[in-house]
Amino acid sequence: MKLTTKILLGLLLGAAVGLVLHMTAPDLFTTLDTYIFSPLGTIFLNLIKMLVVPIVFFSITLGVAALGDPKKLGRIGGKTIAFFLGTTTLAITIAIALAYIFQPGSGDFDTGGAEYESQKAPTVVETFTNIIPTNPIQAMTEANMLQIIAFSVFIGFALAMLGKKTESVMRVIEQGNEIMMFLVNLIMRFAPYGAFGLLASAIGTMGIDGMMAMIAYMLVVIAALFIHLFAVYGSAVSFLGKMNPVHFFKGFFPAATVAFSTSSSSSTLPVSMKTAQENLNVPKPISSFVQPLGATINMDGTAIMQGVATIFIAQVYGTDLAFSQLIMIVVVAVLASIGTAGVPGVGLIMLAMVLNQVALPVEGIALILGIDRLLDMTRTAVNVYGDAACAVVIAESEKKHGITEHKAAEEIS
Repeated sequence: MKLTTKILLGLLLGAAVGLVLHMTAPDLFTTLDTYIFSPLGTIFLNLIKMLVVPIVFFSITLGVAALGDPKKLGRIGGKTIAFFLGTTTLAITIAIALAYIFQPGSGDFDTGGAEYESQKAPTVVETFTNIIPTNPIQAMTEANMLQIIAFSVFIGFALAMLGKKTESVMRVIEQGNEIMMFLVNLIMRFAPYGAFGLLASAIGTMGIDGMMAMIAYMLVVIAALFIHLFAVYGSAVSFLGKMNPVHFFKGFFPAATVAFSTSSSSSTLPVSMKTAQENLNVPKPISSFVQPLGATINMDGTAIMQGVATIFIAQVYGTDLAFSQLIMIVVVAVLASIGTAGVPGVGLIMLAMVLNQVALPVEGIALILGIDRLLDMTRTAVNVYGDAACAVVIAESEKKHGITEHKAAEEIS
């Protein structure tokens, strides 16, 4: 049985058990929640939290180092990075806006007494002046994500600039990242049981109102994904790429279906590149540069999930986020997209990072874990569409400079 099927079974069984116990045997639910449901969920959440700091450090360091020497990136590299960062910023802005408009977590339901008092939010100036860590080790110990990201960016930049001089260090970082990805895949094997325990506990505590809130959250995420897909990518392809959006979405659809089924933009990469080159006529050198880079640093779908989920969890716990915290959600999610690995499950770990940064309880992940696998499949399809849209736009923009396929290869190399 595939992992996705197991997670879905855990989701359905957890929701059914929690709802039945909530309605028929609340005392029995309390006992089962104490000794079975909550422990299963807590173990899974602790496994996720265990990986947050090392994954952020290794993956973002590698993501920045993979960009190469900034002096050699040239025009194509600069435009590619600008496109990715711009669309990611738009993605999370759309997500936050929709979460505030529809307020999926503002229902009046019981959270089991888990009230949460948010800490006093720092001002925007304080936030930005505190980005640079005075002690990187302390930042990692305290899980100060923004400082960890800043330190990782500096290390990645140094590795990119020093090149062959630091090959051995680069290999250590790559091996560390491989270890983290292995552990992510290992932990995700426990996800069906974690999904069962967390959802049974959440639904058993909150009842039908809680289930409706989760469905509302899911619908808001899907709405944000489709708005971003068709409005942002469609407009970019039409106005900047000079391509009919219908042709673009239809031509790239085979690769999107693979992304949907695997929930991994990295695994989909060979199909994505082949489809873009053959169906969208993207020159091979541009496709070979833009799409692998996109699989590393372009995670708009994941950013959308993080935006909606953060606002949803804040609403559930009755926490009003300050403007500076909203800015931080955007900044952290955009920077995190640089290092979000293209494998299933990493999005949840990056969400834990965002929640830490804006002083919200990581335990709130329990409210969305059960349905995240379904959303993971959808947002991965959006991610690979974004990589292809960028490749189309870059290919069109290079025509103005008279860049042939051979010259494009020289420019990128």
